[in-house]
Amino acid sequence: MQAMIGQFLRFGVVGVVGFLVDAGVLMAMIALGLGPYAGRVVSYLAAASTTFALNRAWTFSTAARDAPVASQWGRFVALNLIGFVANYGTYAALLAGTTLVAAYPVIGVAAGSLAGMFINFGLSRRYVFKSA
Repeated sequence: MQAMIGQFLRFGVVGVVGFLVDAGVLMAMIALGLGPYAGRVVSYLAAASTTFALNRAWTFSTAARDAPVASQWGRFVALNLIGFVANYGTYAALLAGTTLVAAYPVIGVAAGSLAGMFINFGLSRRYVFKSA
């Protein structure tokens, strides 16, 4: 249990880094004219790639390494699409439904990140980064 709590805390730290990447790339995409919805798809993929690398190296460093990195990344992104639905759904609902989030989309990114965090941790721990 203590190992899982440690993993969850590291997963949370990695999530903060992912949030910063997500928000930064989103702001860049909006500045480049991509818009807040399409820009979020690009920013999510950038954040997912970043968090995959950090989780693999740090959060789940004791996990089995039998799968090639590209295969493991693909499984990470595919399974985390479930968390992405919660993440993006929360973001999109807040963006469309509140003037504050429409003015400051980063608030929606934060809310979406929290919505997907628990789902992504469970799936990542069980199916992507299985213990050795």
